[in-house]
Amino acid sequence: MEDINLHFTGDIHAMTTANNLLCAALDNHLFQGNELNINPETIIFPRAMDMNERALRNITVGKGKNNFERNDSFVITVASEIMAILCLASDIYDLKKRLGNILVAYTYDNKPVYAKDLKVEGSLTVLLKDAIKPNLVQTLEGNPAIIHGGPFANIAHGCNSLIATNLALSLSDYTVTEAGFGSDLGAEKFLDIKCRIGNLKPDCIVVNATIRSLKYNGLCPKEELKDENIKYLKNGLCNLEVHVENMKQYSNNVIVCLNMFNTDTKKEINLVKKFVKGLGVDFEICEAHAKGGKGAVKLAKKIIKLCDKESKFNFLYDVNESIYTKIDTISKNIYHAKKVIYSEEALESMKKIESLGYSNLPICIAKTQYSISDDPKKLGYPKDTEVTVRDMKVSAGAGFIVVYMGNIMTMPGLSKEPAYKNIDIDDKGNIVGLF
Repeated sequence: MEDINLHFTGDIHAMTTANNLLCAALDNHLFQGNELNINPETIIFPRAMDMNERALRNITVGKGKNNFERNDSFVITVASEIMAILCLASDIYDLKKRLGNILVAYTYDNKPVYAKDLKVEGSLTVLLKDAIKPNLVQTLEGNPAIIHGGPFANIAHGCNSLIATNLALSLSDYTVTEAGFGSDLGAEKFLDIKCRIGNLKPDCIVVNATIRSLKYNGLCPKEELKDENIKYLKNGLCNLEVHVENMKQYSNNVIVCLNMFNTDTKKEINLVKKFVKGLGVDFEICEAHAKGGKGAVKLAKKIIKLCDKESKFNFLYDVNESIYTKIDTISKNIYHAKKVIYSEEALESMKKIESLGYSNLPICIAKTQYSISDDPKKLGYPKDTEVTVRDMKVSAGAGFIVVYMGNIMTMPGLSKEPAYKNIDIDDKGNIVGLF
């Protein structure tokens, strides 16, 4: 577990290096004469580092005797387009093509400049030749699991690699894959982006819930989440309702899994079970947190039974619709907003994306994971809200349009009490404090 949570196989390091090689190649091109006539002020591909470091959100590069000093920034590696590309590539040759298609800047006469124009895509591919291979690990009970890729679910599509999913599908009768951050972020992006690009059709969708999270959405104070409280739980059940409603738009086979903890009471569990039955979907308790695989057998049997039923899977929108229509569809059907507001910057960016011929790409909305709206303070089931698109950009290599809603940071900062204070090596050489 320590290895997985630290450097693992070095995949993220390889992606960080590839990302920064592209940045170095771009700045070197400017220094060596700028044959492509790149306008330094239009460079849109940032540097990356696999660490929370708010001081690097805005930096100045090229300061000194040369003449290309400009503003730049860092993103955390999992928010890099290269991470998204690696997770959506079908093979190493598709990876090379996608890397070459990364839009990095514009010329002084407003023409796009891609990574392939810098002749760097081959080197980027070589750096990622091992990172593109899925990583096989085992659970504590010896079951096979594949860990590969991890695009930031706020910014990118939040799913493991397409190669890993296809490998698992070819080796097993049933493949379970996770898409981060609820139905409004992880699931919507998994279904509308990854499944579309990879031609995947899920047989069943599992909505995972906990009583603590439901009470939190019912405005229960954090220090009281472990205590039985029916009032807060009732108030928060609407959050489970919206996630179930969202998933029923994609598939007829939906089941709610209640991830049980030892602080959950029978009264609370029965309330959730009764509520879910009223939503018209299956329900099962999962005790894997306390009992391991034995605690998940009932859930597994119900999922297998559900997978045997005919699955009617469909996407939320047609990619050939306008950018505006696709954003509107996601906002009103998944975020349940009544209106989408666009900043002037967002409208200008939309025009530029359309002029480049990328309007038929799927939409990847970057927003908070704490609410189905773009406001992290609006818990539960906020309806008829207004969501604001402040900007958008095309990730031409990954193959989607990133739409920014709310105040989303692509480079997080460390907390007031960072985890590193608790991590150490004891006198026997064991890592402590990592979990």
